Amino acid sequence: MTSRRDRQIGIFDSGVGGLTVMAAIAKLMPHERLVYLGDTARLPYGTKSAETVSRYAVQATRALMRFDVKLVVVACNTASAVALPVLAAALAPVPVIGVVEPGARAAVAASRNGHIAIIATEGTVRGGAYVRAVHALKPNATVVQKACPLFVALAEEGWTEGDVPERVTERYVRELFESADVKPDTLVLGCTHFPVFAKQIAKAAGSGVTLVDSAQTTATEVAQLLQAQNLKRQGAGEAPLFLATDAAERFARVGSLFLGRPIDNAQVELVDLAP
Repeated sequence: MTSRRDRQIGIFDSGVGGLTVMAAIAKLMPHERLVYLGDTARLPYGTKSAETVSRYAVQATRALMRFDVKLVVVACNTASAVALPVLAAALAPVPVIGVVEPGARAAVAASRNGHIAIIATEGTVRGGAYVRAVHALKPNATVVQKACPLFVALAEEGWTEGDVPERVTERYVRELFESADVKPDTLVLGCTHFPVFAKQIAKAAGSGVTLVDSAQTTATEVAQLLQAQNLKRQGAGEAPLFLATDAAERFARVGSLFLGRPIDNAQVELVDLAP
């Protein structure tokens, strides 16, 4: 029987954006075994109701549980924002970590003037999870939000350079900052699809604004939990497993942009999440 330490870390997202979180975990913890599931058949989650997102997230993470994982990372901001309590109950006693709270902690730590901006999906903005998480840490912080749904569509198409992404970014960021009484000094990329536009976002936000990507902070939290529960794996690393619910070739092609290295089509296994 595989010891708990040697079990895999399961990582779940609605698509390929969560591969930025996977890359951060792999870099920080190269000995760990990783399995990633992207629910590409039902993307995007950000435009769906909280009830639907919760149902999808439970189905997806239960598929990961078939790999006898020791920990589940919800690398989807929308699912983290609306489904984390449901997932924690459904997957217990396996611990579940989301990306919202680590991102909020990083934003509060980075902000000098207490004015924080958040860009995310419609579902994450509507649910207000980042606002609550920031205020839980810094009650007097001022938080403004902006839903940026086109980023997800552009990222999933691999359309991350050129005139269209630049124009979309300029409009989103300009509208966000115009809604703030005081210019925020910290901007949270509240969706794992958004880091591929970091260059354009930083340019549109201007100097003096710190971008916060929750991937690294989430990886650090994973490492701390494994250490605290004596679950850190020893020995040589292994090639990760990739699961998708649709379009393996597309997952491999676009996912390579997020992971930072090529993914071969043969590495992607299609899974059916039908209840």
